[in-house]
Amino acid sequence: MKLKIAVYNVEWMRNLFDSDGKPVTTGKDGDRSRQLAAIIDSMDPDFMGIVEGPNTLVSGAKTATAQLELWTQTFIPGKVYKGIHGFPSAGQQELCGIYKPDKLKVLFTPVTEQSKRFDEPFLVDTTNRLIKEQYEHYRPPLELSLLKPTGEFIARVIVAHTKSKGIFDMVDYARFEQISARDRLKLFAECMSIRERCDTYLQKGQQVMVMGDINDGFELDFYENKFNKSAVEILLGDTWYPELILKSVLPKPKLNSYGYTPNSSRYKDRITGDQINVLIDHILASQGLKCSNGKVWNPYQEKDDSIIQSLKSQLLKASDHFPVMMELEI
Repeated sequence: MKLKIAVYNVEWMRNLFDSDGKPVTTGKDGDRSRQLAAIIDSMDPDFMGIVEGPNTLVSGAKTATAQLELWTQTFIPGKVYKGIHGFPSAGQQELCGIYKPDKLKVLFTPVTEQSKRFDEPFLVDTTNRLIKEQYEHYRPPLELSLLKPTGEFIARVIVAHTKSKGIFDMVDYARFEQISARDRLKLFAECMSIRERCDTYLQKGQQVMVMGDINDGFELDFYENKFNKSAVEILLGDTWYPELILKSVLPKPKLNSYGYTPNSSRYKDRITGDQINVLIDHILASQGLKCSNGKVWNPYQEKDDSIIQSLKSQLLKASDHFPVMMELEI
């Protein structure tokens, strides 16, 4: 049997709900919900990790799970989806997911040992100076277990939205350089924490998937050269332990005059003002998982895919990211 596994940064989904957590059905927010729903309905995922989902309040009065389930019932009434979320984030954009309960059982299974929880500060050495610095995940990664409906274990899944390396303040060049280096180290730290968790699972013989908006790609830019590492390559693993390396479900991106292909998003270059295509949304899987047909649902790129082309307008308007999907044979 093949499962459709996807991840989608849906861009501030909290805006699609009213203050009581009910989906907005009118106006531009209602229109965007219908656009997102058309995309998800056509993708027909058995499991979809969602980045920038609806809010979960610490009190539990409003949760991403309940809002997602109500949203799918409202906008995708032909399918039955259950929602799932984890530790609430400090911000307003949650990591969560939806899945088909007739195909999968999905459980929130965080590691909760002292100092290992994703919602607690952690120590890592990001600069190879034998000095550990303290960091924290702004959005605690969502740790899940994917099971067959019968209860048989399939894989651990970590849904992540790691620190943006963008700078949104007015700064001079010297300050820009300082903040750029600081933000890159934060990004590395979060990915080092996630990779450490992957190693824990893999060393127990469990299969692992990491998915989400990593805010980084595979190639070495200026800061990656400066620090001799990239965030995605940290997640992929150590070449000294080849059996533990994760693999991308997508082909290695190629650089051209518009940025990278394949690409899942774009950003405006602060200096030139140009729009640059980037691959920052990823699904990375351990070697024991049989993954195939990995694809970014990018209408500019998948010109021969009639379903993606039929959704071009929705894909361009619904979010500032394109979803990624693949098939997992179990």
